[in-house]
Amino acid sequence: MTDVLTGEEKLARLDLGQLQQLVGLVEYDASADPFPVTGWDAVVWVVGNATQTALFYQSVFGMDLVAYAGPETGQRDHKAYVLTSGACRFVVLGGVAPDSPLLDHHRRHGDGVVDISLEVPDVDRCIRQARAQGATIVAEAHDLTDEHGTVRLATLQAYGDTVHTLVDRSRYDGIYLPGYVERSSTYRRRTAAPRRLFQALDHVVGNVELGRMDDWVAFYNRVMGFTNLAEFIGDDIATDYSALMSKVVANGNHRVKFPLNEPAVARRKSQIDEFLEFYGGPGAQHLALATNDILATVDAMRAEGVEFLDTPDSYYNDPQLRARIGEVRVPIDELHARGILVDRDEDGYLLQVFTKPIGDRPTVFFELIERHGSLGFGKGNFKALFEAIEREQERRGNL
Repeated sequence: MTDVLTGEEKLARLDLGQLQQLVGLVEYDASADPFPVTGWDAVVWVVGNATQTALFYQSVFGMDLVAYAGPETGQRDHKAYVLTSGACRFVVLGGVAPDSPLLDHHRRHGDGVVDISLEVPDVDRCIRQARAQGATIVAEAHDLTDEHGTVRLATLQAYGDTVHTLVDRSRYDGIYLPGYVERSSTYRRRTAAPRRLFQALDHVVGNVELGRMDDWVAFYNRVMGFTNLAEFIGDDIATDYSALMSKVVANGNHRVKFPLNEPAVARRKSQIDEFLEFYGGPGAQHLALATNDILATVDAMRAEGVEFLDTPDSYYNDPQLRARIGEVRVPIDELHARGILVDRDEDGYLLQVFTKPIGDRPTVFFELIERHGSLGFGKGNFKALFEAIEREQERRGNL
């Protein structure tokens, strides 16, 4: 199935070789999979002000506005902006009507991800499998049709208030979904700004309550046929003060990867505890955006005011780090200047860096990742990362 590109990948003019480097795509035969997933469809956000947030993702993250729905198009309840960067699609929703359910969602959670939509070749097949395995069906399989064709959709309940909408676009050539119109922005990038800061979505990390991680791993195994990629427990994922546990599940071709975290008992409040408290329950903690030039992306985003977690000088001066990572495509001094972390495994290496939370609540943040053969998640950087997060927690008074 690695010869199947998603619609967004085709529009972004990505090829299989690029995807293998960007997101660690692997060979996969979908013929025997009861729940085949082609890849990501969209990350759907609920925010307090969709109009301003859409401008933020254009001006700061370099995304393109491509579609819109709202009162002007007959959607009285909310505004929705569709933005893309390469094969990655964000849909940003904001309530308009005072009684909009989106406003209730925002009061509970603040800005956050409500729907991690997945592109599938057969919605009905997936729903039959999900129902047989006891999943909660939020919306049964149904069609939406306009002059551009028909999209078939269904929605499954995931952790907390997060859902997965399953989308089959094989009979549709519209910009996003029926009800949306094409829209471009009046925003103009400054001269010499990079055309595209990231090319794809690599993974989405979910935080769940203490004792529920294995339940959700089993859900993705049983219902969606995802396999386990990695497990991080004990000293791998702890500091002197806080700890968590994490397991990673992925679909057959590894386009879709879900690390799942839960807090572990420790001396102080972990980053997962803080997220659960301020988000009001389980949810998507961070999104990893795949780039083929992390240095240029970090430089461009910093110039627009994005704040990244600080990494101490001792990380880069550690002789064990230098011995472990070997040769990478840029000098360590260049990584040091930008706070970029590096990790190597048996398949290759990766470069990664993490933003601070992007909203008022200390909840959702982003990771930038550049893969060079590595299929991992930066295990060697966990301690440095968590200590950086703890420094921010302490400043907020939440450690």
